[in-house]
Amino acid sequence: MIEPDTGTPPDAADRALALLRECGAQDMAHPGGTLLAHLRRVHDRLALWQARPALRLAGLCHAFYGTDGFPGALLPVTRRAELAAVIGAEAESIVYLYASCDREATYPDLARTDAPFHDRFTGGTHVPGARSRRDFAELSAANELDLARLDPAFRERWGPDLLALFTRLRALLSTEAWLDCRAVLAEPAP
Repeated sequence: MIEPDTGTPPDAADRALALLRECGAQDMAHPGGTLLAHLRRVHDRLALWQARPALRLAGLCHAFYGTDGFPGALLPVTRRAELAAVIGAEAESIVYLYASCDREATYPDLARTDAPFHDRFTGGTHVPGARSRRDFAELSAANELDLARLDPAFRERWGPDLLALFTRLRALLSTEAWLDCRAVLAEPAP
């Protein structure tokens, strides 16, 4: 159970965890253990950064539709309404934005307020608002930092690129997220 002091509504978090288990997240291998363990750590990292409840729930559920970097989906995007019924429309829209990102096409210009966001599911583009861009950047940082913390080879291989990305996105990150990025990606590995 997600601890109540994280600020995430316990009933929504509990329902999300139940759906994750029903979809087999606890059995899917992922760096650092299982996908479920990773999702919980991302949620908890967002809680430490004092993210709002919808973003924390999105962190817990960010891999439901797979991602550009993790293709295994727990639910097809045709079942978005089912996830929204569990975690709420706002959190689900963050999950979709995160999962739909064509990273290669989107990342280079993401910091620009007028830059298009490329949807890998539809092939279309749109320009997300400021809050959506901040949510995307914060969730991206929480996700990547979890991997970098647990896997020295990942940090060695991808750390410089991730630090460059999050430096470009600095204006979109909370102070807590930025400090964590610097601590994990810019400091020498322990």
